[in-house]
Amino acid sequence: MELTQQAQTAEFFKRLNPNKLAQNRLDIFNQAKEALIKNGLPKLKEEEYKFTAITKTLDKAKVSLLPAEKFDISASLTRKEVIADLDADIIAFNNGVYDANLSSYSPSLNVNVEDGSTETASFKKHFGSYAKADKDAFIALNTVYAKEVVHIHLAKKEVLTKPVIFRYYQSNNQETSYPRVLITSEEFAEGAFIEQIISEEGSGYFINGLTEIYCAENTHLQYHKVQKQSKEAIEVNTLEVFQEKSSTFSSYLLSLQGGMLRNNLNITLNGSGGEANMNGLYLLNGQSHVDNHTSVDHREPHCNSNELYKGVLDDSSRGVFNGKIYVRRIAQKTNAFQQNNNILLSEDATINTKPQLEIWADDVKCSHGCTTGQLDEEALFYLQARGVGKVSARAMLLEAFAADVIANVSIDSLRNYMIDNIKERLGAHY
Repeated sequence: MELTQQAQTAEFFKRLNPNKLAQNRLDIFNQAKEALIKNGLPKLKEEEYKFTAITKTLDKAKVSLLPAEKFDISASLTRKEVIADLDADIIAFNNGVYDANLSSYSPSLNVNVEDGSTETASFKKHFGSYAKADKDAFIALNTVYAKEVVHIHLAKKEVLTKPVIFRYYQSNNQETSYPRVLITSEEFAEGAFIEQIISEEGSGYFINGLTEIYCAENTHLQYHKVQKQSKEAIEVNTLEVFQEKSSTFSSYLLSLQGGMLRNNLNITLNGSGGEANMNGLYLLNGQSHVDNHTSVDHREPHCNSNELYKGVLDDSSRGVFNGKIYVRRIAQKTNAFQQNNNILLSEDATINTKPQLEIWADDVKCSHGCTTGQLDEEALFYLQARGVGKVSARAMLLEAFAADVIANVSIDSLRNYMIDNIKERLGAHY
């Protein structure tokens, strides 16, 4: 799929009339459009996508990159994958566009749905400041086609009393949705966010989602994402996080099902005393393909980053992990940890892993590593020798392997939901 060829037609850039956009939004729109025309979508030889042929997959699936229209969401779909006992503010999207009818949140939650015609001061300051169109083609694509941006702003010392859940409802239309979220905060704010994609099994679609998060000084924010969608789903998900002094950001990702899923997590530690925690677990079977690309940029001294990604792969599934840590010369006293561990349960399962460190400071504590292997046969034998059946023993070992990735999820109902899905996948599969 050569984007430069499609860009010759006005239809490709059909969307909200850009002339109606506020000047700042129009400038960002035009920059993204120019980047798409110049660079197109990632080609097979591009380093960042060499193990994930997303462009080829989109072409083979005959997915239209034009924004999908809203569809009639059935009552059964709204009941799907509901997290039991979760008391949360709900922000709903219908094929990537905000849906007021299915959204339900406290009046005190500061939510603005920005269509680009007007801009609040906070929105103008932060929108597009971290997710740069020339950085990645899918950032540019979202910037061109996102019809609306859901902007949530946390005031100074505001503490959300319950989490905010984004529920992305997807139709089976072989088209593309472009949800866009901006979360901004002021000093000492706290909040937790959850993201789910809800679709019927057998649905074919492409979702190109983008979330920007600004963590002001001394804020504490958490972001959780569960990927349990159609086996035909194609997704590129980008999370751009910018942290100021003494802020803490924690992310938790659980990937259970999808066709080809690409997760980009980019964090910038821009103030001393900042902390970033990244946790990812992918449990794959069938022909699922999950690619996790992470990047942490240590720009200031006395910051910590902790990263743990684990995978269990079976059948013909494929996993990709590429984690990068940059420590700039000024970022002395950095403490950065990165680990990727994988268990392959089938000879046909594949993992491509590449942890990376680029360190320019000399007074740091940094480590990275990766392991890939099979289930521990000695531990399996030990359990069986004590009367545990082979099926149960395998499930117990795999659950123990996965447990520490989500151990620090502070929302009890969400953690229980994750544990139930992990047990179902690892237990019922054997």
